[in-house]
Amino acid sequence: MALSIGIVGLPNVGKSALFTAMTSQGGFATDYPFASTETNVGVVQVPDERLQALADIVQPGRIMPATIEFVDIAGLAKGANTGGGLGNKFLVSIRQSDALIHVVRLFESNDVPHPEGSIDPKRDVEILNTELILADMQTLEKALPRLEKEARRDKSVAAKHELVERMLAWLEEGNRAADFAFASPEEALLLADLHLISMKPMLYVANISEDEIESAATQSIMLNEQEALPVSARIEADIAELAVEDPEAAAEFMQTTGLFESGLVRLVREAYKLLGLQSFFTAGEMEVRAWTIPLGTKAPQAAGAIHTDFEKGFIKAETASFENYQEHGGEAGLRAAGKLRLEGKEYVVQDGDVMHFRFSKS
Repeated sequence: MALSIGIVGLPNVGKSALFTAMTSQGGFATDYPFASTETNVGVVQVPDERLQALADIVQPGRIMPATIEFVDIAGLAKGANTGGGLGNKFLVSIRQSDALIHVVRLFESNDVPHPEGSIDPKRDVEILNTELILADMQTLEKALPRLEKEARRDKSVAAKHELVERMLAWLEEGNRAADFAFASPEEALLLADLHLISMKPMLYVANISEDEIESAATQSIMLNEQEALPVSARIEADIAELAVEDPEAAAEFMQTTGLFESGLVRLVREAYKLLGLQSFFTAGEMEVRAWTIPLGTKAPQAAGAIHTDFEKGFIKAETASFENYQEHGGEAGLRAAGKLRLEGKEYVVQDGDVMHFRFSKS
């Protein structure tokens, strides 16, 4: 699956530093508004200790982790919904993302001025959310006349027209589309073609100062009643840069800052959860690999993540939980213990399943 998460926020909140740390690409990070006038894209591996555990058993030629694409989106300013600042580019990039990470600044710095003149996380969250909501209102207002006209000719369109009116009223009250109470999943699908950007899942990241790292390393912070993951983008960028040159030194530096694991590891895991994703594994002599699928995926569709022919010709899936695979030392041990299951088309794949698919080539 090609998955894309956009990193958004006001100028000078540390988005580019966070992106640089996550992708270790030496990205462009400066201390003045609109430095990131173009979107930067990087692919990040999803940390999963189970991959190495499987590799220790199988001894494969390579290990292939799951990945997510992260996009450093140009900083937003007030009026983005009407094209202010880099608003149009900002909104187009958001529409192309599957989910969003909203970086909110909590750190103080005389060297890095805040575009609004002061540190106020509540205000900053409201600014960005307001711009997304206003952009969605424009989308709905543009769609309404067309839907009204079509509804007069086609009664099946009437339900969508009525839903758009309800959603518009909801947005006018300052609410995100993501918080709207749909009557059913089918009703939500009626708005899919409108691509509402405030409907996208959002993970909040609180960019904190270096001296707050140790106390916040395992905690979360509340921003406008939203749980936020605390990260110091500056520290994470330093760790990422050092890790490229000297991994041992990077590990020692993390210990001195009170981090038992990088905040970015937590961030990528949370981003994976945000998209409602899980991993299953294939393990063989050539490679051990993590495959990304949505929660609730059945076995044939999981097979299709590897190749469409696997899904079309699906017969059965030889399956074991990661825990059983590790406990019995691989496939031979599983067979001897009777722990290798044969699952059919209705089996719902579980996170960590180790699978081998039987399929017909005809």
